[in-house]
Amino acid sequence: MARPFKKQADQKTIEQKPSAEGETTAARGDAQRLHKMLALAGVGSRREMEKLIESGRVTVNGQVAVLGAAVLQQDVVRVDSKPVHLSFQAEMPQVLIYHKPEGEIVSAADPEGRASVFDKLPRIKGAKWISVGRLDINTSGLLIFTTSGDLANYFMHPRYEVEREYAVRIFGELTEGQMLQLTQGIELEDGPAAFDMIAPNGGEGANHWYQVVLKEGRNREVRRLFEAFQMPVSRLMRVRFGPINLPSRVKRGQMLKFEDKEVLGLLEWAGLEKPQTPMRQLNQREKDKRTATFTPKERKRRGTVLAHPPRQGAGQEDGKLLDGNIEKRGKRKPGKTTLGKTVIARRVHKNRRIRQDSDVKNKK
Repeated sequence: MARPFKKQADQKTIEQKPSAEGETTAARGDAQRLHKMLALAGVGSRREMEKLIESGRVTVNGQVAVLGAAVLQQDVVRVDSKPVHLSFQAEMPQVLIYHKPEGEIVSAADPEGRASVFDKLPRIKGAKWISVGRLDINTSGLLIFTTSGDLANYFMHPRYEVEREYAVRIFGELTEGQMLQLTQGIELEDGPAAFDMIAPNGGEGANHWYQVVLKEGRNREVRRLFEAFQMPVSRLMRVRFGPINLPSRVKRGQMLKFEDKEVLGLLEWAGLEKPQTPMRQLNQREKDKRTATFTPKERKRRGTVLAHPPRQGAGQEDGKLLDGNIEKRGKRKPGKTTLGKTVIARRVHKNRRIRQDSDVKNKK
């Protein structure tokens, strides 16, 4: 009687043990797209990461990654042989607004060397600023930067239809019929386009101001809509993007960094995951510094990761390359590291005159 009971108990124990295949399936369920995780880590935008993966500069566990690959938390990811820390838990992103003046481009790499908004952004560790949309060189106003690729994608993706509001000054005055036509739609070179709202906003002489709202960001779309009526735009300024308005206290050329509670409000608006870690309590001095506007200082342009191709021999165990690095360390910081001391010692030993037997005889 006891024998069948023992057999049933053993069978039940075996059924409770998870199989190796089940563990693999569960692990794959936690996998994330590689290009998405690289964007969240601040290496670049999602489109840039797709191009980076296609170029073969990204490896996962020593193997060249392919587009569409998924990674787990224990995988080792490298870009140009440099390890990249991927965070699989939601972290508090940073959001920065900039009152862009005319004459600056929204691009990290420009072959003409023109002034760029990226030249003034403050440096951050372990992340990278992503511009939310663009403004052409002759357009001023609100420009948003964030370290969250998901938040930037929500602002810019056409399916979310996030409103953009502009103040426009044109040479001339629109009729009621023309304003109605601008809201109904006009055929442009790249398809039909229309304003969701247009309203006159005063003016002097031949110049008139208008307030317009649209839910897409095609290249020079606002200018082209007015030019369809032979009325060129002489001034264009973005004053709102989604729930973010350009504060009057942020003057032209100034920046303002959002507080954590304001960033949480943006994440909730976009329906994104909030960080689990509690917010750090700030003293009054830190609060005043966080909410204060500042004028950024221009710094050396670094460009995007795609603008800097990998140096030759990166990630290879090349003796010449290693020796070159040792010599550089020795020259730059003599005596600071063991490698530097070794190189200097060898150099001194090589140039030093070796004592000869004739020197001993002459001394006697």
